[in-house]
Formats: sequence, structure tokens, C-alpha cells
Amino acid sequence: MRLGVIGFGRLGELLCQKLAQDFDLSVYEKRECKKQIESIGAKSVSLKEVCRNPYLLILVPISHFEDLIKEIAPEIRPGTLVMDACSIKTHPVEVMKKYLHPEVQILATHPMFGPDSARETFFGNKIVLNKVRVNEKLSQEIKSYLERAGLKVIETTAEIHDKEIASSLVLTHFIGRTLIDFGAKDLEIDTKGYRRLMKILCTVENDSWQLFEDMNKYNPFAQEVIGHFYESFGKIKKRVLE
Repeated sequence: MRLGVIGFGRLGELLCQKLAQDFDLSVYEKRECKKQIESIGAKSVSLKEVCRNPYLLILVPISHFEDLIKEIAPEIRPGTLVMDACSIKTHPVEVMKKYLHPEVQILATHPMFGPDSARETFFGNKIVLNKVRVNEKLSQEIKSYLERAGLKVIETTAEIHDKEIASSLVLTHFIGRTLIDFGAKDLEIDTKGYRRLMKILCTVENDSWQLFEDMNKYNPFAQEVIGHFYESFGKIKKRVLE
């Protein structure tokens, strides 16, 4: 079965290493990394060539997503299944519905893991699926494939996803970035609670600042959640320090 992937960043490389074992995989990456792509058993192809696959997985930053979809939309044939893996769902879903042919199938996904948390195995990690417009038989086959890989599949809407991810992922990254700016570090004299807190840094320190900015800019619920966090922080600060 032929699968095309656009994007070979940190997450792209992780996913492609697994997918190359199960699919005839071709990858487009604008950077020069042909040797890396071929070393995992995939083919390095042009952007036009990768769009000819019956299944297409897009792994680009959220802020680049709309421009890419507009560029490749004329190349994607009706019946093709297009999937994204953005950490926000409402924005990419709107973009794909706007620019892709009505007969192009759309499955919005969000792997709830990354190259650090799933370096050894996918088992036990979660992935979100939003069936925008996709053949039910095909969506069930994809779900079964993911479950056989050890993933817990969560089916939901784009809006519910973004509401919950604003409190989980966005807030986690916000706190982690704040701790990094604060200069938090491992200490000899610490507690288990502090060590747990420090684990947040491991979650965010290898992710790009662009990802952090994008998840705040494109998630329609992010500012509300961060605002509530500021309010709570202010209440606690006032009670303890003022």
C-alpha cells in the first residue's frame, strides 16, 4: 500500500521509521535529507510526486499548513485520503475543507506523543482521530492498524480536541517555557514534587519555539485558558505574598 508523507522533521522521522515497515513509503522534505529518508527504507520524491499517493500524511508546522494545502490541492486526486498531524485541529480542518476537492477524503489526527516520549515504543500512547469526511470502512481499518501498533485511539471532534488540548498541551508548554526562562534546574537538595515539576522541562525543551507560538496562535481556546491561569496565579500570589 502506497503512502506519501510531506515533512521529515523530528516527528516526521519518528513516524516514517515505523510506517516504512508497513507501507510503500515516499517522502517529500524541502531540506536536503535524501540519505536519511532512504536509510529508513523510504523513497525521497518531489512534492508533485508525493501527492500522487492514494494516502497522504502532512507533517508540517501549523503556520505553514494553509500555504502548503493551497499549493498541493490541484495535485491531489479525488478519492485520495489526506491526513494531518497538527497539534491543533480546528484550523487545519477548516483549511482542508476549504481548499481540497469535495471528493478528497479528510482524516484529521493528532499523535499525542513525540520523538522524545515515543523514542522506544508507541505502545500505550494516545492518538486523536477526527473523521472529517472519510469512508467508514477505511477509517476502521486505520483505527485497527493504530491499535495494533499499541496506540489508544480517541475519536472526537476538532472543537472538543482544541478545548481539551488548550488545558493539557498548551498549558503544559506555557508552564514549561516559563520554568526554562526562570532558570529551573536539577538540584541536589530537592523533593519528589520538584523532580516531577522538572519533568515538564523534558516535555518542552526539545520542541521548537515555533510550535509553542503556533499552538497559542491557532488554538481558539488557548488565550482563555492562559488567562484563567494568570487569574489563579494572581490569587495565590496575593494570598501568600501581599
